[in-house]
Amino acid sequence: MNRLSFYLFVLALGAWGFSSCGSGDSPAATPSAGERPPNIIYILADDLGYGDLSCYGQQHYKTPNIDRLAAEGMRFTQHYSGSTVCAPSRSALLTGQHTGHTFVRGNYEIMPEGQYPLPDSVLTLPEVMQQAGYVTGAFGKWGLGYPGSEGDPTAQGFDTFFGYNCQRIGHHYYPHYLWSDRDSVVLSGNAGQHTGEYGPAIIHGKTLQFIREHQSEPFFLFVPSIIPHAELAAPDSLIEKYRSLLPPGEPYEGYDEGPDYRRGPYGSQAHPRAAFAAMMEVLDHQVGEIIATLEELNLTENTLIIFTSDNGPHREGGADPDFFDSNGPLRGYKRDLYEGGIRVPMIARWPGKVQAGATAGHVSAFWDLMPTVAELAGTKAPEGIDGVSFLPTLLGQEVQPRHDYLYWEFHEKGGRVAVRKDNWKGVKYGVLEDPDTPLELYNLADDVGETSDLAAQYPDVVAALEDILRKARTPSAVFNFGQGTYLNSH
Repeated sequence: MNRLSFYLFVLALGAWGFSSCGSGDSPAATPSAGERPPNIIYILADDLGYGDLSCYGQQHYKTPNIDRLAAEGMRFTQHYSGSTVCAPSRSALLTGQHTGHTFVRGNYEIMPEGQYPLPDSVLTLPEVMQQAGYVTGAFGKWGLGYPGSEGDPTAQGFDTFFGYNCQRIGHHYYPHYLWSDRDSVVLSGNAGQHTGEYGPAIIHGKTLQFIREHQSEPFFLFVPSIIPHAELAAPDSLIEKYRSLLPPGEPYEGYDEGPDYRRGPYGSQAHPRAAFAAMMEVLDHQVGEIIATLEELNLTENTLIIFTSDNGPHREGGADPDFFDSNGPLRGYKRDLYEGGIRVPMIARWPGKVQAGATAGHVSAFWDLMPTVAELAGTKAPEGIDGVSFLPTLLGQEVQPRHDYLYWEFHEKGGRVAVRKDNWKGVKYGVLEDPDTPLELYNLADDVGETSDLAAQYPDVVAALEDILRKARTPSAVFNFGQGTYLNSH
């Protein structure tokens, strides 16, 4: 983006308005003309629930560095993931489309390694950022295209990638290898059953290296961590620390040898609760080191950090979300389309631009990231997306465009769909088995835990939400959810 374009972008932001999100004067919207656009760091935890951060109510351990982001930035209370499982959630994030439109709409394994690829024809968020002059990097778990495919991260707009290509291999914290761009890197310390090299630590080192190498140019840094997804594994010293702080849980007996060892099935964990808390400490520490690196390089004031999670808390590999109250006041877990499966924490920090200590009730979703960061970068988002920029909320402006509705579909468990319109939430389970299954209706303003089905009392609302469900999606030749049944026959 040239200087004139950026100057006009600054004027446009300045013409917007004053905030309803906080009190006092609105912070400066953008850097002054002539300065480079902001760096953007997007940290995506894996299966972290709404209640898994101490700034969202967690009581069994602390997340001080993530809490610092909230204290110095904005905490969102009504933010939604793209889906209730990994791959479609990431597809919604990177394409700006909900699961009725985005290409990857479910977890679809490709053997021996990887998932069904995003096609070349899809314009992704990192490609948009490249076009705006950003250098782009991804460090962590991919899951949107097997190595060397058209969905490989280096074919989808990332200048560099380091981590797990395959989300199934990403179940393991001591992997036999990781991917560096399109080359596999053998971790000799993990040969056989050894545990000498902790995958998240290696990936984190590459993440910090990326920041240092590109400190003099605008960068978009995507950090899709594998924490706290199962299996449950962390350095022994941290697990021992939490063994003394938490009551013991039920040991988990997993898969510790055989042909599929470290190829997907979860390993055993004698102390699942302690391991989970230890993993959360690792994640929080890594966020703290990212913050510290920005401070060291004088990049803090010109960097927007967003922290969130790809879906609700899991119950796999010995995890105990009920003990940790991982979904907080919400109903459901990963694979549910109740709030606990899709409402996730989101924190945004940009000193001097995002009001410190603010709380935002704006209803937003993963598909909103595309138009938000495109606007920040001074470029246009693609046509045909479902996202609505939440930049006005970040900058404390009064006028914030809102969604007419949010939509999700989930292809497993007999088929599940959900829609939110204003404070109404409609949920249907088993739509592939029974196309006429009744819609459950909840008023989230009064019942965030979705305990009281109001469908019988508000038939007009039910009819309106049913109409949205019929129209919210387009058919998919690959993810043909509902063809010939509920979503395409009504």
